[in-house]
Amino acid sequence: MNNVNNRLDFLSRSEIRIMSIECEKVGGINLSQGICDLPLSPILYEETNRAILSGNNHYTRHDGIIELRQSISEKMKSYNHLEYDAESEIIVTSGSTAAFYCACLSLLNPDDEVILFEPFYGYHEYTLKALGIVPVYAHLTPPSWSFDMDSLEKLITPKTKGIMINTPSNPCGKIFSMSELNALGQFSKQHNLFIFTDEIYEYIVYDGVQHISPASIPSLHNRTITISGYSKTFSITGWRIGYCACRRDLAEQIGCAHDLVYVCAPAPLQIGVSKAISALPQSYYDNLRDSFEKKRNVFCDALKSVSLTPYAPQGAYYVLADCSALKGNTAKEKAMYLLEKTGVASVPGSAFYHNENGENLLRFCFAKDDSVIDEACERLYQIRKYI
Repeated sequence: MNNVNNRLDFLSRSEIRIMSIECEKVGGINLSQGICDLPLSPILYEETNRAILSGNNHYTRHDGIIELRQSISEKMKSYNHLEYDAESEIIVTSGSTAAFYCACLSLLNPDDEVILFEPFYGYHEYTLKALGIVPVYAHLTPPSWSFDMDSLEKLITPKTKGIMINTPSNPCGKIFSMSELNALGQFSKQHNLFIFTDEIYEYIVYDGVQHISPASIPSLHNRTITISGYSKTFSITGWRIGYCACRRDLAEQIGCAHDLVYVCAPAPLQIGVSKAISALPQSYYDNLRDSFEKKRNVFCDALKSVSLTPYAPQGAYYVLADCSALKGNTAKEKAMYLLEKTGVASVPGSAFYHNENGENLLRFCFAKDDSVIDEACERLYQIRKYI
């Protein structure tokens, strides 16, 4: 009998999914998984239904339909201050995770190293490891989630080929500033690194802070693979419509990888997203931002009131909170304790670190209907009795 292939032994089931299952067992409120339950804009399902009924149910080009690539190109020009050719520099992908996977598959080799800021998004780490690429961790220090350039320099080896910038960040909500991006740009130029970005939360920003696409800085443009999508902006996490944009020679390689691994993104869903990008007014994005900012404020106030001190995010729709007041020796034990006593599910902070740094953190997702947020806050108040 052949031996089982063990090259993915390092992977385990996501703590986010584990906590979702535990939450379901007790009939709790799931603030662990990053699923936005807000209603879709009618144009999304109307145009997608029309596309299905019109027979748009077959393969598209591997890099997506031209209408969607053009919509993305126009959006990137107006919002991100970036110019990419819709025909040759934009690839529509099966979600932003597919964009990152295909970029790494096509541009990097096994044993190459990529710098990953922690706390990190788990799928970034999993993607690198699945491809035999080595994540090297750079620490972000709360409360501002700052990093130290001298520490970054110490991570460089002959194998270092790239750096991942997640802005706004999941899980900590950090938005990288212009000065930080300039410093990272000089660092990347000095060491000849690719810059991979994850900008999926680009429209969800707070307190007047502006999202800056790293590739909009001229010195970074040619070495940056800009990755984003519409899962969060349009509340369609299950549709898997993402994209990446980069210079033509890199886009060609990434597109070939996407063709081989994913073939194409879902055809009728591409059409629905394309129509929404073109038709939705600026007020849609303003209301999205304002709505999430109000949810953030309400939920962070509740966390403060029960001694779970939050690190208020600048963007995205998660908040990391200090859970040292809860019983338990690890973040997982503290998360389970909170779920047992209140029925509110969170994610252990250790899921976002490669070492022990996250053991006094929990992550909550507040992308929920206001009534769900209010109920979660009421339940959290119960933990006062157990602290």
